[in-house]
Amino acid sequence: MPRQVFCRKYQQEMEGLDFAPFPGVKGQEFFDSVSKNAWQEWLKHQTTLINEKRLNVFEPDAKKFLEEQREKFFNNDDSLEKAEGLKPE
Repeated sequence: MPRQVFCRKYQQEMEGLDFAPFPGVKGQEFFDSVSKNAWQEWLKHQTTLINEKRLNVFEPDAKKFLEEQREKFFNNDDSLEKAEGLKPE
């Protein structure tokens, strides 16, 4: 049976991640409180933000922005940046 966690995004027991998404305390926190489904949704949203806003993920400001957006995403914060979608040129 897959490992279960109480997902902080969906507020219910769901299948947990197979491993911490990154090292350290923050990675362990996500491992303990985020479902596999919610993490996959975050990765898709993060990719959209990176592409639409043309972020360089190696720049400190971009990293900080994505960290803030990740917290908002998993906490269901209404101020989360929404994907605008691709617009024809």
